[in-house]
Amino acid sequence: GSGSEVHVALQAQKMLLERGIQARVVSMPSWELYDEAPADFREGVLPATVTARVVVEAGVSNGWERYVGASGVIVGVDRFGLSAPAEDVYQKLGLTATAVADAAQGLL
Repeated sequence: GSGSEVHVALQAQKMLLERGIQARVVSMPSWELYDEAPADFREGVLPATVTARVVVEAGVSNGWERYVGASGVIVGVDRFGLSAPAEDVYQKLGLTATAVADAAQGLL
């Protein structure tokens, strides 16, 4: 994830650890910089051997599929028109740590 979604990913990571599942969180604020980085750096951030990937996106999820891979899941929001405090909006739209942790566990 990036920006405001990273805290959701960090909460999900903690939940997964409580379930006995190790996970890492990657903040990707710039696809362009990541794509321009050397291959060994990119492999260190998103190893090809790790296929259980979950993206968290509160904006448009289009484009994240190239980083989540064919086996991954995008927990995201692709709509407009909801106004409320962020925590309420995230809860209403299912953009929660529980949803992310459950998606990750489901991949395993």
